[in-house]
Amino acid sequence: MTRRSAEVRLDSLLRIACDVFVERGMANTRTADVARAAGVSQSLVFYHFATKERLLAQAFNYAAEQELARLEEVVVSSAAPLAKLRKILKLYAPTGRSKAWAMWIDGWAESLRVPELEKVSRRLDLRWKEALEQVITAGVLDGSFTCDDPNGAAWRINALIDGLAVQVAVHERVVSRKQTAAWVRLSVSRELGLAPEQLG
Repeated sequence: MTRRSAEVRLDSLLRIACDVFVERGMANTRTADVARAAGVSQSLVFYHFATKERLLAQAFNYAAEQELARLEEVVVSSAAPLAKLRKILKLYAPTGRSKAWAMWIDGWAESLRVPELEKVSRRLDLRWKEALEQVITAGVLDGSFTCDDPNGAAWRINALIDGLAVQVAVHERVVSRKQTAAWVRLSVSRELGLAPEQLG
């Protein structure tokens, strides 16, 4: 196997592993399930990952990096802080039983038992908070926001969205997406000295 073909196969395996994890759940998925879905031998899966724990961590990282690439585009753009904030909230908003939120929720649960996955999920989760803090800080500096504690505000906003996302994803129809969006706007506006309607 050439290095290039191994890289292509690795990318394909990670993508398929994410689909299998969403369908079966991380705890219920065996490496044999991923191999079967990918149409390859289980030995090839172990060639790339060595253990199921490493497969979990790398697949979770692969899925999250797709979202984080979009987040980074927003953060480095020339848009004003308020426009960046709106885009970040849209990217991170609870969306029901989406593939992305299914991976995050399952990943958090498995992180309690899989140290390698916990390290990856913690690093990726912190990147969301750091990006939001960066945008809030920029907004405070240019007068768009009023906030004495951008770091604390970023953590509180993320915690609210994470909690609502779990409710929307796990308990369908208990809380509507419209209601969660209104609560997020209300909370963010209070944190940053805005009117809720300014958040769209």
